[in-house]
Amino acid sequence: MKKVFPVFLTLILVITCLGTSFAQVRKIPSEVTEAFKQKYPTATNVEWRDKLSNFSAAFESDNEHYQARFNSKGEWQLTENEIEEGDLPEEVKEGYDKSKFADWEIGKIHKIELSDGAFQYRIEAVKNDVRKKNLYFNSEGRLVKDRITI
Repeated sequence: MKKVFPVFLTLILVITCLGTSFAQVRKIPSEVTEAFKQKYPTATNVEWRDKLSNFSAAFESDNEHYQARFNSKGEWQLTENEIEEGDLPEEVKEGYDKSKFADWEIGKIHKIELSDGAFQYRIEAVKNDVRKKNLYFNSEGRLVKDRITI
């Protein structure tokens, strides 16, 4: 019995490792890649990621880095890119300065174009190493949501 258990345990480990090494990653649907090509015909260095509930394409266009998200039907959901604090609209700066997070340090900032044509601005606000939030402002400078981040 003492010899059977280690052999059995080893067999289970081998089967588990083999099973995961042969697992297939879902292929990006052609509807998604075609929709991307239509929306961003000049995109270069495109890298796709399967996010399970959607597909994300990281790419470059006009010397800028972008990330676009599509659902499995090829419907565009949003595109975002990192911007500098100086590129924030004045309304968003004022909204941040009036928020309860105004004394937090600003990290990365992303401009997000939504499928309805609206824009949001995601500001990473950092209080300390543990307290960090992603703050989402609309174009008018109103805080529409905040999320804890790591």
